Amino acid sequence: MSHSSRAGAVRRALTVATLASLALGAAACGSSGGDPLASPSTAGAAAPAPASGSTVVVGSANFPENVLLGSIYSQALKAKGVKVEEKFNIGSREVLYGQVQNGSLTVLPEYNGALLGYLDAKSTAASKEEVNAALAKALPASLGILDSSPAEDKDSLTVSQETADKFGLKSVSDLAPQAANFGIGGPPEFKSRREAQFKDVYGLTFKEWKPTGETTANAIKDGTIQVGNVFTTDPKILQLKLVPLADPKNVFGAQNVTPLVNKAGVDATATAALNAVSAKLDTAGLTALMKRVAIDKEDPSVVAKDWLKSNGLG
Repeated sequence: MSHSSRAGAVRRALTVATLASLALGAAACGSSGGDPLASPSTAGAAAPAPASGSTVVVGSANFPENVLLGSIYSQALKAKGVKVEEKFNIGSREVLYGQVQNGSLTVLPEYNGALLGYLDAKSTAASKEEVNAALAKALPASLGILDSSPAEDKDSLTVSQETADKFGLKSVSDLAPQAANFGIGGPPEFKSRREAQFKDVYGLTFKEWKPTGETTANAIKDGTIQVGNVFTTDPKILQLKLVPLADPKNVFGAQNVTPLVNKAGVDATATAALNAVSAKLDTAGLTALMKRVAIDKEDPSVVAKDWLKSNGLG
């Protein structure tokens, strides 16, 4: 996320760098490297089935969006009478996955495509349905995913509202008549990873590629570039009135917010509460929540509480 360089770096490590399987051409998840807790010898087996009424431990990675999602999950569970312990800001996926597997954590907000990339770097699954089917096979029997939300924190090709209106842009496909006149920006490696895909899949050949990095959203707004690679829940989309274009051909693989659970630790009540959250959470809503957290500097737990109440879940 571009609201701060630190959060952006951590977030990309979790939601993008793992997606070798989705043709991002990046390394395995978590640029911060491995952790002894996540090594194969210490990842651990499933925790014993807990007694009825035991505590559900909700964890999160150490970036603001995941903390917010963890707080939404936690408060949704509490609203249904579930005993909850919160363990937020833990670290990267290498640490988190092992803790869910050994039962130290019960529930974790995940991104289905990134999780699949971590578990199976060779998978070619791209749509939500394909990714979740592949996850069902890749996860050990002790772990599972609940319903995926429509909300996605994923790469996008994004334009300004003015450009979208002028050229009638709603989908990446709509760029075809204009791409030759448009400059495109993103991370320094964006051209090498994506140029051939955009040409092969959508027939796009852009005028020039610029390494705009963390300044991509601002560069779209000020006209330095006409198209940029921006994450779909980046609050700058709202702040700068930008328009992420739909990607119907899945060049950018699915990244649906999805609860990862240790099956032994969640009962029917907890499962229903988390699935109810997923049913209500969409990308536009999550982006609006992230604006409150990242730009307006509101407490994630307060933002989570407001969202749950407004959706009849808290």
